[in-house]
Amino acid sequence: MRPRCTPGAFAGSPASDALALSPALRANKTTGMTKISRAHSTLLTAGSTLFVALSGWFLTFCASPGHSGWTQLYNGENLTGFETYLGKSLGEEWAEVSEAATKESVFSVVDMDGEKLIRISGEINGSLATRESFENYHLRLVFKWGDTVYSKRNSGLLYHSFGGFGEAHDTWMPNIELQLMHGNLGDTYLMANTTCEIPAVKNPASEQWIYTPGAPRQPFGEHANGRLIRKVEDAEKPLGEWNVVDLYCYGRTAVHVVNGKRVMVNYATGTFENGAIKPLAAGKIQLQSEGADLFVRSMAIRPIESIPVELLD
Repeated sequence: MRPRCTPGAFAGSPASDALALSPALRANKTTGMTKISRAHSTLLTAGSTLFVALSGWFLTFCASPGHSGWTQLYNGENLTGFETYLGKSLGEEWAEVSEAATKESVFSVVDMDGEKLIRISGEINGSLATRESFENYHLRLVFKWGDTVYSKRNSGLLYHSFGGFGEAHDTWMPNIELQLMHGNLGDTYLMANTTCEIPAVKNPASEQWIYTPGAPRQPFGEHANGRLIRKVEDAEKPLGEWNVVDLYCYGRTAVHVVNGKRVMVNYATGTFENGAIKPLAAGKIQLQSEGADLFVRSMAIRPIESIPVELLD
């Protein structure tokens, strides 16, 4: 995938990071976990043109997630590095559509406006999952909704995923969800036995919990206050436009950022087992097929040593 320059990127984005030319990213597999560590890169200057030497390849200087420690999870050509799974139907109304669905029809790479994009059809509940697990990272997903809707425009970026497919809602690995659903982009939903603490206030009218910076932390999960916590504000772009979702995970803290705005912070992520909470700070990453087609332009990841302080409460 050739580098893509991104104008108007906010601080901490690949555009601003490219100027810093920080070390490149290298994946090391240790005990089944992808450990992301740093590899030294060499800066070459020729006139006003800068090149970065990375793993023997010289990349023309450009603001894209190919620089500054970023690794592309989606390689821009195919679904290498991912595995797929088809789960249950969207409902009785869509049973015939679900029966006809195949992994190839649900998860594919298509040409659109001169780009190769991941297309997730949404015709059946399904998972596109990384084969590796990750911890202590900044992930960036660029996606938009298509025109085909079956049940509703629903999907999720599922992180800290573990276990087997089908253990959550008969389709997904247990996980913590950064909601991608249209209208709810940035919400937290805790699948299976996952749990966390969030500064939140309960809306007396809707009886829903809303992330509220500065409020007391409340426990959430199947054992306490429920699974769903609403974002603090709506930062989603209009339908048809690209959304940039940034997920910061370090230790047991996760921050959801939508189009440059922090909308959610999850603390003390874990699993509730036998009456006790066990830490959960790493896992695979899944994207959902869940009711409508969506397109992914890029999905990139880089290591972090902390979450930027301005993103925390």
